[in-house]
Amino acid sequence: MNKETSIAKREQTGALATNVFEADANQGAENIKQEDLALPFLKVLGQLSPEVNKQDSKYVEGAESGMILNTVSNRLYDGKKGIDVLPVFYRRQYIEWQERGEGKGAPLNIYNAGDDIPKTTRDKSNKDRLANGNYLENTANHFVVILGNTPSTALISMKSTQLKTSKKWNSLMLGTKMPKAKGNGVFTPPTYSHIYKLRTVQQS
Repeated sequence: MNKETSIAKREQTGALATNVFEADANQGAENIKQEDLALPFLKVLGQLSPEVNKQDSKYVEGAESGMILNTVSNRLYDGKKGIDVLPVFYRRQYIEWQERGEGKGAPLNIYNAGDDIPKTTRDKSNKDRLANGNYLENTANHFVVILGNTPSTALISMKSTQLKTSKKWNSLMLGTKMPKAKGNGVFTPPTYSHIYKLRTVQQS
């Protein structure tokens, strides 16, 4: 049986006051760079998600279809109640994948919109196939701040049927207008000027 390193978050030691930690802010993390961090995704769980299958190694205790999962902290959110987020950045990418079960399950290439993207052909399964047999997946990435007692950052990746939701969200943000201070017209505020509640719904 293979063994893996287990990492658990420890509670605050003893009764040390918060201001003691504040005085030592960021100590111990001086050498941690961006490439040393795991990017937290907000993942909508479905009936076939491994996180809801108790027999799967990726099972998350308490996870149910329709919930929203933070893939780094494993925190679960009620999809019906939703979560409040601030959208801070958006990027559309085309990600090259191998078929499920082939390779390591990681992206082979990532192309940003506007890059020299290889030519594809739409196949019977509605996938955009490359000449090498892999496929490109149009992916809308929304970087957000999850609001709450302790705000945190996360990435929401929307693809396939979720692209319609992404487009509606983008249209809603660009359609938001505020009056200029001098009263001569309106302007489009930054995306993070408004709070958005994200909920999960059943798609037919």
